[in-house]
Order: sequence, then structure tokens, then C-alpha cells
Amino acid sequence: MRTLRRVAPPLLLVAVALVAWQWYVTAAGVRPQVLPSPLRVVEQGWAFRDQIWANTVPTLQVTAVGFSVSLVLGWALAIAVDFSPWLRRALMPLLVASQTLPIIAIAPLLIIWFGFGLLPKVVVITLVTFFPVAVGLIEGFAATDRQATNLLRSMGASRWKQFRYVRLPGALPRFFTSLRIGITYAVTGAIFAEYVGATAGLGIFMSLQRNSFRTDLVLAAVVVTALLSVALFALTYAVERLVVPWRTRESNSESSDV
Repeated sequence: MRTLRRVAPPLLLVAVALVAWQWYVTAAGVRPQVLPSPLRVVEQGWAFRDQIWANTVPTLQVTAVGFSVSLVLGWALAIAVDFSPWLRRALMPLLVASQTLPIIAIAPLLIIWFGFGLLPKVVVITLVTFFPVAVGLIEGFAATDRQATNLLRSMGASRWKQFRYVRLPGALPRFFTSLRIGITYAVTGAIFAEYVGATAGLGIFMSLQRNSFRTDLVLAAVVVTALLSVALFALTYAVERLVVPWRTRESNSESSDV
């Protein structure tokens, strides 16, 4: 019932928007090339499901590889920063500055430098998702309970043991929050990278259908992209339940108290 209460309002809002969209297109007689109805989007998406799926698989593969690289780099940097306050002061301004880079201008250059293979797409996804993952971990390590750290230090625990038993578990909730932000950006980054240059993927599929004035298929691919993002977003909660079980118990306890 708690899950139903959470998902019912957004589902109801989406249903109302779809009904209004269908009514407007039908009543106004809008051409499908301009704005297809939701029913047409579903019908044509199902009719071309084989092509859409064939382009979904490369997008998922690129997203998985790019986000994995982002996670590895984010964890490595966050741990290094946690062990070196000087490194934190040196790198944090650079991390913030990296978010000012116009990806829309850099992505075509990556295609020129690295070709149409996997590497430029992975670089784009890493640039898009690295910041929330790294900063979430860095801030999570910094927000560790000082009393627990001082207790371990008074017992003669090494810096590594303090990190392993206190700082790492304490940072995991913030990490999963940043993970959810990053995973949604990862799919969008993959689509954008494919738009710039690719031989397969949802991005290139959208580009080709747009050039053919198949707005219905473009929107069908958009729906698939949204579903992928939501599925990956929900997957992070399942992983969090396994990795941070105490976080789930605390949330359930708070919900029951309310």
C-alpha cells in the first residue's frame, strides 16, 4: 500500500496528460508529422519494435560501460581526496569548473579525435556523470560521525581501519543518492553522444527518424529512453537494499512513526 500511495499520484498525472494530448490532437486535426497522438506513438512503436530494440541494446551497452568508468574514477578520486585534505582543496574547484564545460561543443570534437567507436561515447557519459558520483562520495566521507572516528582513533585504529569501519559505511547513503542522479544522466549522455555520431543506438535512430519526419517514431524512442532511465533509477534502490540494509530499516521505521 505504501508503494501504491507513492506511484499513484504521478501515474494519475501522466494519465490525465495523455488523455488531454489525445483529445487535443484529435479535436484540432494536427498532422502526425507535427504532433502524433499517444495512440499512434504506441502503435508505431510496437510496429517498429524490432528496430527500436536493435538500437536500444547498443545504447544500454554504452551506458553500462561509460557509467562503470565513471564509478571507478569517482570512487578512486573520492578515496584519494578523503585521505589527503590538500588534494581536496586542490581538486574540488576543478571538479566544479568541469561542469561548466559545454558538452554540446566538446562532443563533436571527441568524434573528430577518437572516431565513431565506443571511446568518444564513453568519454561523454563519464563527463556527464562523474561529478555527482565523485562529489556525493566526497561529501559523504566528510560527513562521517566524528565521535565514532575519534573512538576508533583512541583505540589505536589505523587511518585505513577508520575509513573501512566508519567513513565508508557512513558515506554509502549519500553515494546512492548521487548514484541515482548520475544513472539518469548516463542514459541522456549516451543518447546525446549517439546523436553526435554513431552507427547504432537510440540517438542515431531518433536522428534518422526525425530527418524522415517520423515524429511518432522519435517519440516512441523517447518513451523507451524514459523507461530505461526509470528502470535504472529503480534498480539503484534494489542495490541499496542489499548494500545498505540499515538505511532501509531506518526509512521504514520513520515511515511507521509518521
